[in-house]
Amino acid sequence: MSTELLLSLAGLALVDSTSIGTLVIPVWLLLAPGRLRVGRPLLYLATIAAFYFGVGVLLVTGADVLAGSLGRAFETSAALYAQLALGIGLFAWSFRFDPKRRRGDSAGRLNRWRERVTAGDSSVGWLVALALTAAVMEVATMLPYLAAIGLLTTSGVDWPGLAVLLAGYCVVMVLPALVLLLGRVAAAARVRPVLERLNGWLNRHATSATGWLLAIAGFLLARDAAARLWFA
Repeated sequence: MSTELLLSLAGLALVDSTSIGTLVIPVWLLLAPGRLRVGRPLLYLATIAAFYFGVGVLLVTGADVLAGSLGRAFETSAALYAQLALGIGLFAWSFRFDPKRRRGDSAGRLNRWRERVTAGDSSVGWLVALALTAAVMEVATMLPYLAAIGLLTTSGVDWPGLAVLLAGYCVVMVLPALVLLLGRVAAAARVRPVLERLNGWLNRHATSATGWLLAIAGFLLARDAAARLWFA
């Protein structure tokens, strides 16, 4: 387990910490009117982290199985052309997230989400459902996490070391939101204006961030397929 691997995983986790599910919604929970109930954001973040950890375990396990049984199938020309088409499709799809084209729709959708979050009850079931919904919606664009899974599957680390690294990734991923929660509890008057400014910035850039993630993922997939098809 090298220092380079740990730093790479930590960097990817911090990138993952800026998504709608891991930062935007927690900020909304911290800005909810009335007295802050610490258990609400804690339960939400714990559910997000647990979901990511479970997905990570499934992906790492599946990667091992595929590498053993279907490794050659992924090297065929047909599979590489399919990967190339997928990459080009993702790259093209990213332009649909142009903030100039979707600013109105994005703002309206985010406002509806915020209304549900701030007006929702504090029951365990509601918060867990909110966290799972946000996590499932982001599965298709969890590029940093998929990159981390790729690093882990080629790192040579065995279980339970992989489980420890996955758990550490998930903790770092929700760490910024936990720091904001701590600040909100310790110095509410000073931190709330910061949360308001952060919320405005995140709302303005949420759509473009999704587009960039899709574009990067599509480019990397297409480049890898093209390199192995024509430049190997």
